[in-house]
Amino acid sequence: MWFEVNGHRAYAYTGGRSFDPAAPVVVFVHGAQHDHSVWILQSRYLAHHGRSVLAVDLPGHGRSAGPALETVEAMADWLIALLAAAGVSKAAVVGHSMGSLITLEAAARAPQVVNRVALLGAAIPMKVSDVLLNAARDDEPEAFAMINAWSHSSLVHRPGAPAPGFSVYWQNRRLMERQAPGVLFTDFNACNAYGGGLAAADALVCPVLVVSGARDMMTPPKAARELLSHLQPTSASRPGDDAAAAAVTPPRVVTIADCGHAMMTERPDAVLAALRDFV
Repeated sequence: MWFEVNGHRAYAYTGGRSFDPAAPVVVFVHGAQHDHSVWILQSRYLAHHGRSVLAVDLPGHGRSAGPALETVEAMADWLIALLAAAGVSKAAVVGHSMGSLITLEAAARAPQVVNRVALLGAAIPMKVSDVLLNAARDDEPEAFAMINAWSHSSLVHRPGAPAPGFSVYWQNRRLMERQAPGVLFTDFNACNAYGGGLAAADALVCPVLVVSGARDMMTPPKAARELLSHLQPTSASRPGDDAAAAAVTPPRVVTIADCGHAMMTERPDAVLAALRDFV
């Protein structure tokens, strides 16, 4: 489905069903160097079970036009603008990795629109190692190799082909290669620079789900601990709005066993189960 956002064409996959903004809406936001296709299983299932779905391509990613945006804040504003263009008044938003930062920021900026958030592979702060950041700038193929090695659990899909003609490693590598040169470095810089995550978490007044892979080397579960502490429902963390603070429940936390950062590929059914129960 196509939209016009900030003067550029923007694409969102609807899960194989017509999009109806009046139905309960679930929005999916991908991570760095990816596109909507990482959500194929989860988006199609929910679209065929009573939800309207938008799995977006961020600007400069997948089918969406325009340059890749340079900050998480700009991507959050773009997402809010896309929801307005789609006629969405309320939505549950699901984000993975960089997408979790965008989701968190968008929920803080537009609480009247975002009524649930699911943060997958989240970390605050989400710093990128100098080795990987330099490779993203100077040698993208080497960066892709690092990401593939670090995103997948050593216990899953060795040597990488769970069935004939299918490889989680080459699938992810090819997806990364499809994005324009320079997008990865821009995405990683945005993750590195984002400093508003804890303030955004403090501002949330909606239900939150946090999903981690037990063997995630990119954003390990321990990297979400400070985020989780800021998502607890205390009036001190929501000054001036005691009623909203009282209405917020503690975040739901799901840790998927034997799973790395690429959780939608490695444990798609477990991710779907967590999201289905939440949305």
